[in-house]
Amino acid sequence: MSHHLFLLSPSDTPIYSLTHYSTKLPQTTTSTLSSNLPTWSTSAFAGTLTALSGASSATQSHHVQGGGVRMGGGQDRHVIQMVANASLDVIEDVMRKESAMYLKSVDKFNEWTVSAFITPGNMKFILLHETKNDDGIRSFFHDVWELYLKTMLNPFHTAHSPIRSTVFDTRVRASAKKYL
Repeated sequence: MSHHLFLLSPSDTPIYSLTHYSTKLPQTTTSTLSSNLPTWSTSAFAGTLTALSGASSATQSHHVQGGGVRMGGGQDRHVIQMVANASLDVIEDVMRKESAMYLKSVDKFNEWTVSAFITPGNMKFILLHETKNDDGIRSFFHDVWELYLKTMLNPFHTAHSPIRSTVFDTRVRASAKKYL
């Protein structure tokens, strides 16, 4: 199970990104269509039916550090960035309607759910995730916001410029491991 975090400036310029692979076990849901398909099928349409049903096939697995295998539909980094970028319009529409900072699930693309957090300075924190964990995501966003504020208070850091601090990165990863 993976999580992808993007911090965007008010002008939608990316200033930080993180990909976190969680070791927590996801809740499994079985599609009735995928459960009726044989896994050994050599039919020309077996892959198409499996993809349409939302099931993962052996060709869609990714090897993760530590020797595990992550099932995620075969998206690479560019597709993840495209999904996050495409959700910006939806996020701005929800921002106009709601005054809350944590916008919960604002968009969905295949197995990815997009959650957002908007700071008073109009910074956008976008998280792509595969499972529902509203309380953990809210706590994670609050931790990242606190770390972001501490970074902005550094007199040697320029506002809305990429964050390259190893301390910031280490603490965001620790928070992701704790809450996600």
